[in-house]
Order: sequence, then C-alpha cells, then structure tokens
Amino acid sequence: MSLPLEGLSAIVTGAGRGLGRAEALELAGLGASVVVNDFGRPGRDGSGEASAAPAEEVAAEIRAAGGSAVAHQGDVSDFEQAGELVELAVSRHGKLDILVNNAGILRDRMVFSMSEEEWDSVVRVHLKGHFNTTRFAAVHWRERSKAAGGPVYGRIVNTSSEAFLAGSAGQPNYAAAKGGIVGLTTSTALALGKYGVTANVICPRARTRMTEDVFAGFAEPVDGGLDPLAPEHVAPLVGYLASPAAAKVNGQLLVVHGGMVAIVERPRVAAKFDTSKEAFSYDELDALLTPHYADRPPGETFAAAEVLGLKRG
Repeated sequence: MSLPLEGLSAIVTGAGRGLGRAEALELAGLGASVVVNDFGRPGRDGSGEASAAPAEEVAAEIRAAGGSAVAHQGDVSDFEQAGELVELAVSRHGKLDILVNNAGILRDRMVFSMSEEEWDSVVRVHLKGHFNTTRFAAVHWRERSKAAGGPVYGRIVNTSSEAFLAGSAGQPNYAAAKGGIVGLTTSTALALGKYGVTANVICPRARTRMTEDVFAGFAEPVDGGLDPLAPEHVAPLVGYLASPAAAKVNGQLLVVHGGMVAIVERPRVAAKFDTSKEAFSYDELDALLTPHYADRPPGETFAAAEVLGLKRG
C-alpha cells in the first residue's frame, strides 16, 4: 500500500526545531521527500550565529528512519535565498509539490515601547518570509501548469496564530504579521486554484522554544501522556492538508491543538445600522452605536480572549 505523499516533494521552513521539525517528520513519514529549511539562529528573537546544524540534524533524522531529506540553511525573509530554497527542491526532485511555511521569530513588546526594528524584523521573517517562498513556488506551479496544459499538484500550508484572532497585548508586530499571513493565504488560494494549487493556513497551539513562556501556566501531563500542547498534535493536520485527500480544501483557516481541529469561518456581520436620512450624522451614529456597545466591558475587543477555551493548569 502506497503512502499518501509518496512521490511528492516538500519544503518545510523553520524545520530545525519545534513545530517545523514535527511537520517535516510527519511529511516524510507519509512518504514525501523533504527539504528541511532552517536559518539556525539559536535565539527565538532571531539572534545569535546562524548554523546549519538544526536543519542537518532533522534531515539526518528523516534519513535514519528510511525517508528522503536534504537540509537547507537559509533565511526565507531574504528574497534571493527563498528563491534558492525553491530551486533546491526543484533541482533535486524535478518538481516542488508541497510548501509548508513555518519560520518565525518573536520580539515581544507593548505597542508604546516597540522599536521600529522590533516591528520590522518580526514582520519581515513571518509575513515577508511567507510571501517570498510562496512567490517562487507559485511561479514554478504556474509554469508547470502552462507546460502541462492543465492543473498540476500544489499544496501550500501557512502558519498564522490565534494572536491574530483574539489579540495579544504584548505582540502587536506578531499579531499583525500573522493577520497578514491569513490575507496572503486567501489571496493565494484564489490566484492559484485554477492551476491545481491549494493554499490553507493553520493557527497552531504548541509548546515550543518560541512559546515556552506563553504556555508556562498551562498544565503538562504528569502521567507520561502526550502533552496537549505537543507539536505532534499539529503535524498530522499539515500532512492531511498537503495530501491528495485535501484537494477541495482551499483558502481555509483551521485552529489546531491537543487533539482538536476547528474550522474558522470568515468574519460575519454582527449588527447593521442604516441611516434614516441621506447620510449619517454624528448624532445619529451616537444614538445607534453607543447603546449597542454600552454593556461591553472596557477594553474588550471584537474577539474573545480565549477563542477556543484551552484552560490553564
């Protein structure tokens, strides 16, 4: 019996540790040949000397288990290096079939304390990094589709966060970048669908090097069971979205953690008001909108703080 991703090639960015590593192992276990990308800087803020070791170690782990993998040390936020990453997959396997964008950094700060560099660096790695690899992969699939005279196989799985959905007071740069990734994904899904390519985005919760303090208050299992926040809960969804079985899943946002997958709808209108005149006046808006918001607690945003109710231990 063949594996669902047998004969397919994949790129996973930020795959030297944490979520990316689990996703690379999952794709390889499902039969894909994987290019393991990681810039290899030790600091979760992107600091420290870049190293090939994290990507090399994961690639070696895949090969030791009988899979096919090659390492790529590169910064996906650099346009040229992202192009080289896609070219590596194509030159090694003859084509690229799956792109999983996971690379990211954190530089948390309240909005009134954040520096320009802290803003730019996070948006650059997350949002621009997703765009760079997507752009080169899209060129590849479009050219293949034109040569074939019809659709080809292509899957993009991007990584957003519930910080975009529910807000995160100390992460304005991260929340904005993750929101941008959702917009990039839905736009890409519409643009590439006719070529046979799907693009979806996940919001994972996982205990990794990047989130160790974020989830410090969440209970870990004491009986040796699988941590509800283990990256291994997320990886199977990525494997599914990368597979032929998900051919009709496109432009979707899914939240995943701890044995749970939730499909998030596009925003819906919560209330609607029409002017009784030709155009609204300040007084009319005051009379309509102020009562609508009167019972809301001060500072409450449009989304609940705990979108899907993971409880602290």
